[in-house]
Amino acid sequence: MKDEKFDFYSPTVLKSYNLEKTMKYQLDVLGQLDMFTRRHSENVANLCCRICEYLRMSTKFTVFCTICGYVHDIGKMFVPLEILNKPSRLTDEEYEIMKTHTTKGYEMCMSDLRLRPYAYAALDHHEMLNGTGYPYGITKKDIPFYVQIVTVADEYDAIVTKRQYKTHVNISNTLQDLIKDTKPDPKLLAFDYLKENHRTGKINGKVLKQLFKVVIDDILYEISCITQYLDYLKDQAKRLELIEKYENKMNSTSNPKTKEYYKEGMKMLFQAGENFDNYKNVLVEYKDALVLREQRVSDLYKEIKIIKNLKI
Repeated sequence: MKDEKFDFYSPTVLKSYNLEKTMKYQLDVLGQLDMFTRRHSENVANLCCRICEYLRMSTKFTVFCTICGYVHDIGKMFVPLEILNKPSRLTDEEYEIMKTHTTKGYEMCMSDLRLRPYAYAALDHHEMLNGTGYPYGITKKDIPFYVQIVTVADEYDAIVTKRQYKTHVNISNTLQDLIKDTKPDPKLLAFDYLKENHRTGKINGKVLKQLFKVVIDDILYEISCITQYLDYLKDQAKRLELIEKYENKMNSTSNPKTKEYYKEGMKMLFQAGENFDNYKNVLVEYKDALVLREQRVSDLYKEIKIIKNLKI
């Protein structure tokens, strides 16, 4: 059976800009990272670029922010792989080592003239608007807007990866979790309601709202991929149903020449791996796949409706 091809992130992302030439050096630097971190960095850059487009930022800002997305985790090359790729929860000591990727990334960028413009993306992408982030606990007024975009993209992709999404079905659950991060922390408000930053959430709601639009675009892209695959499945089912029709006619006649005619017709319609003994099982597989994919398309359209109704 032909494979269904779908990339969780749309492959048409960066065609608006001549980023290949601009980012050649940055991409070479990413080659020093482990494949997991490199893929994450590419995803974050993808999201940053498209969020900037929906924010109607200038081309110059969009390209800059996209590069920031590529290099934001560059400091992870200094984190031991046994910590970076640990499947279970990090110990407190390991977490402190993990957190150093921000300052290490900043130091690396500052030491390289070609990376220096993006140094604060490496340093501040885990800072939160309400001052609860790291490494320094700075607040909204000291966090550049482009870093706030990187933070939203980074957090979204981290959750998507952790939850191992293979499709956008139920992706609204992740967006709902991110909405919570745009709200003030009740504990902080109760602790000191006079501090302005305690009336602020962790991430920028305006940026998150644009991420919703990007996610809807990706859902529509997934739907288009499935729709193309559905067309393929329908064609294959139709072919196999014709074979079944020929077999019924072959079995209903006593004329040897007619039997042979339908038998040869069946042979001509068989594809690789199919034969008289297994084609009905193959037909069942195609029909089952059709039902599953049609249900997924329905579920994806429901996701779009849910996302459009989300309030920040």
